[in-house]
Amino acid sequence: MQWEEVRKIYPEQYVKLQILASHTEGNTKYVDEVALIKAIQDPKEATQELLRSKDGVIVSHTSNDELKIELRSLRGLRGVVQYEN
Repeated sequence: MQWEEVRKIYPEQYVKLQILASHTEGNTKYVDEVALIKAIQDPKEATQELLRSKDGVIVSHTSNDELKIELRSLRGLRGVVQYEN
């Protein structure tokens, strides 16, 4: 299903989606095709669903024109770990 279809069927609400196809341009991942998992009415529930999401599952509001994700690189901290006996 395309994002535009989701927006027409579920106007002005949150939706939980599985990403089926996407492409990356620079630091942005553009979602091309999704499968609807469920529509979410309550914003608090949408936040909880987003926090629990894993592996290609996202939550978005259908007021967004495009479905895109900003990619960020995680930088680890360098340091020495000391163990006590």
